[in-house]
Amino acid sequence: MTHLKNLYEKIPSYLKNKYVIIITLFIIWTVFFDNYNLIRQSKIKKEIKQLEELNVDVQSKLLISKKAHLILPTHKLLDQASEISKGKHKIGSTLKGIGPTYMDKTGRNGLRIGDINIPSFNEKYQKLKEKHINLLKNTNLLKDLGSIENEFLDSIKYLKKFEHIDSEHFLNNASKNGKNILAEGAQGSLLDIDFGTYPFVTSSNTITAGTCTGLGIAPNKIKKVVGIFKAYCTRVGSGPFPSELYNEVGEEIRKLGHEFGATTGRERRCGWIDLPALKYAIMINGVTELSMMKADVLDSFEEIFVCTHYLQQGEQIDYFPFELNENTKPVFKKVSGWNKDITKCKKEEDFPKELSSYIAYLEKELEVPISIVSVGPNRTETIIR
Repeated sequence: MTHLKNLYEKIPSYLKNKYVIIITLFIIWTVFFDNYNLIRQSKIKKEIKQLEELNVDVQSKLLISKKAHLILPTHKLLDQASEISKGKHKIGSTLKGIGPTYMDKTGRNGLRIGDINIPSFNEKYQKLKEKHINLLKNTNLLKDLGSIENEFLDSIKYLKKFEHIDSEHFLNNASKNGKNILAEGAQGSLLDIDFGTYPFVTSSNTITAGTCTGLGIAPNKIKKVVGIFKAYCTRVGSGPFPSELYNEVGEEIRKLGHEFGATTGRERRCGWIDLPALKYAIMINGVTELSMMKADVLDSFEEIFVCTHYLQQGEQIDYFPFELNENTKPVFKKVSGWNKDITKCKKEEDFPKELSSYIAYLEKELEVPISIVSVGPNRTETIIR
């Protein structure tokens, strides 16, 4: 089986392997972009080319929902203009045009994949582009439009070679016929537009509920929700982060964990695991089991800490509040680290007793079983309990 080291932002992870095997839980033969996917055409084209060089037959496996919205070149420029206007209060946007694209979606102005094959597509595109240009006319960003527009139009032609589907019918028929369906989330729960650390969030629902609205799948079809978390805590961009470490320990975790943003390359902020935030994410997602990633990053620590509560306006609380801000302080509990290399562990019985104790402590506090523990970046370093 081929192991791919490439980092993909847009292509679903289970398409990377030419056998289309995803972890150990499901086998799926076709993947697609759903309605919540914003199609950044040039990025998708680049990633598809990389996969094709590895002999992955992407065209036969990748389907695209007709309802997926397109990110236009001017959306990216609007994103940049918005972030520049906020000055030191910027939210940490990736500057890929996602926010402005969602604004056009909710404003009922957006263009979708299904539009690229209709005769009036160019007319619709020009109309929306002119609207954006009017908003950008007092900036110096329009000088970049020509080059990125040519790339956009070229990528639109490229996307036409893939099959575009009514994904809600496709998926519900697959479910009716007993097929397994894996929905892959791309962003953390605290970036959810409704339940995240607003306004330091993305523009869509990143929690389990987004699966239903993004795929057109009813809630009662969801049978298992796997919550994925790190053995510590990270955040990229601005926003509240009570358990953040501003010292050499935080820097060491960043270095050992290679904690840099997948899209922007920015340094991720690092801290100890945050139980109030993790309990909150479990609650709003209906998590049925957990997967703990990057346990090996903590291999060199003799002691580690767990944020168990917050101090909020002088009161100690154990839940994730609306008022979370820079004045919210963490309450830490010290636990023993394992201080040894765990990347050679092949089964749970190989774990140091301190790691097993850490897992047991988290399971007790979170009231959800941890079914998978990652002790390294390779598939062979994923331990199923």
